[in-house]
Amino acid sequence: MKLIICLLLLTVGLAFAQPASQPAGTSRTRVLVITGRDVAAHNWRETTPVLREHLEKSGKFEVVVSEEPLVLESSTALATYDVILLNYYNWQRPTITDKAKENLLAFVRGGKGLVSFHFSARAFEEWPEYRNLIGRIWTKGSGHGPRGSFNAKVVAKDHFITQGTSDFDADDELYSKLVGDAPITVLVEAYSEWSKRTEPMAWTLTYGKGRVFNIVFGHDARACRNPDFARLLVRGTEWVTRHETP
Repeated sequence: MKLIICLLLLTVGLAFAQPASQPAGTSRTRVLVITGRDVAAHNWRETTPVLREHLEKSGKFEVVVSEEPLVLESSTALATYDVILLNYYNWQRPTITDKAKENLLAFVRGGKGLVSFHFSARAFEEWPEYRNLIGRIWTKGSGHGPRGSFNAKVVAKDHFITQGTSDFDADDELYSKLVGDAPITVLVEAYSEWSKRTEPMAWTLTYGKGRVFNIVFGHDARACRNPDFARLLVRGTEWVTRHETP
């Protein structure tokens, strides 16, 4: 009988034990990844799992993926998340509704975080406020040369996001001639042979009480596996949830 009681107590204890990677009293940041559409050259079915892997491997995030951007229509659902990460361009699909747009703005304006990844810079191109939300967007005059190797220069070396990252080589697309007037803090830049000028590759801005991190590296899964990209993505996603002075 004593043996049975001991076994029962042990079973109860294990049921309520916290994993070693997540001590009692702690919680991970909840990230909603919105994906499900892009041009054929950008395989979101391959890049989204890599983005999720980087975030979850850090142990800091709980990641949920939605392939339907109209999840943005539910303010109740959005309230359960801390960060929205966009890996989405509404290629050959109508834009999101006015309600979804307002919910996204309210989410960030109210103090939560937004991460814009790669060609999300071209999403919702008919929506003027999106330019102010993410800082710089892809327009008809934007572009890039052939995908290839280039040097990425860290220019904001003391920023939380770039800590631990030095100048690095990327094998990727180098987006050029993005457009926008919102004040941004450029973290990483690169010289484009296509535009003949230095282009921002990762930057931050604030929107209302919220924070936005935009990273335009990441043409494909191979580019996303660059360890410097992974570090910037993780720290950028963490930064948008911090509320001390930038």
